[in-house]
Amino acid sequence: MGSQQYETTYQPAERLRQVSEYYFSRKLKEVAGLNAEGKDIISLAIGSPDMPPSAATIETLCTQARRPDTHGYQPTIGIPELREAMARFYRRWYGVELDPQTEIQPLIGSKEGILHVTLALCNPCDQVLVPNPGYPTYTALSRILGQEIVNYDLCEDNGWHPDFTQLESMNLSRVKLMWTNYPNMPTGGRATREMYGRLVDFARRHHIIIVNDNPYSFILNRDEHLSILQVPGAKDCCIEFNSMSKSHNMPGWRVGMLATNSEFVRWILKIKSNIDSGTFRPLQLAAAAAYDNSDEWHIQANIDTYTNRRHIAEDIMKALGCRFDPQQQGLFLWGRIPDSYPNVEDLTEHVLHSARVFIVPGFIFGTNGERYIRISLCAKEDKMEEALRRICQTIK
Repeated sequence: MGSQQYETTYQPAERLRQVSEYYFSRKLKEVAGLNAEGKDIISLAIGSPDMPPSAATIETLCTQARRPDTHGYQPTIGIPELREAMARFYRRWYGVELDPQTEIQPLIGSKEGILHVTLALCNPCDQVLVPNPGYPTYTALSRILGQEIVNYDLCEDNGWHPDFTQLESMNLSRVKLMWTNYPNMPTGGRATREMYGRLVDFARRHHIIIVNDNPYSFILNRDEHLSILQVPGAKDCCIEFNSMSKSHNMPGWRVGMLATNSEFVRWILKIKSNIDSGTFRPLQLAAAAAYDNSDEWHIQANIDTYTNRRHIAEDIMKALGCRFDPQQQGLFLWGRIPDSYPNVEDLTEHVLHSARVFIVPGFIFGTNGERYIRISLCAKEDKMEEALRRICQTIK
């Protein structure tokens, strides 16, 4: 019996027209192809910590996973031991009191939280304020879900803080959410208590919910750790994400949290409970152990290691002729390219194909990043030194 040919009529959902393939997904395919050709590309692109969690974290996971009674479904709200550890973490490092039963929601990473918060708080056609430059997922997920993106500018001469004059001049009547992220990714801009206070005041007056993404406050930071929830009354109008990926070297574990008032938590849980069935109990117990890591672990695992790598990243920036703010915090170094390059990819593509080093062009974070590059600190020192050597040989 001969095979019959049928015309294909299947089409993807219309929402796919609103987004393109994630830049890193596309570019890493190219880098993999170059490596397959023997090019030995050094990646200084992705912010994925390359060090392990604390020994206590790993031991707790292994011990609990061997038990016969830890392998069933878990509550979406998270086990009490984890919520209580998260509350201790906020009290210890930020001086913020949270009710572990009602004001905390564990997440399978902050990316999941972006989805659930948007589903819980925004209707299609609501407007969402997104920073430019900013984390691309804020834009992509809102577009997928049908919100209208309204960008607000972050600029170098303002310390990469929101321009409140610009914000106050906007028509904010349809704005439901505002995304903020400090220490800022990709720019490394630091938060201040004054800025957080202005954001809370802005949110109250315009009936906007601020969602502050705060995963980097332990990276290269020996000083005080800031949270928007330190502002009196912030819980009424703000949600804060915190992730274990960067601060505890646990990117693949997918553990994060949000903190806010109990009503927002209930709304978000209503969405989340219809999407997932909770996290593996031994993993939650291991995360609880990680939240109790010593001060010495944080200093050795994050501050000392990343400080050494940061020095090499600064040398790479200088070799490329880029200028940067040495006061940046976070897992990356952000620098402005020389005026001699017509566009940023003239530099990054040259570095990729001639020096065999993958550096991220800033335009993927928004139009205000078009003259910038970003270097990740998530590579061993010897690899970063080799990247520096290659670049110095290539850039004349």
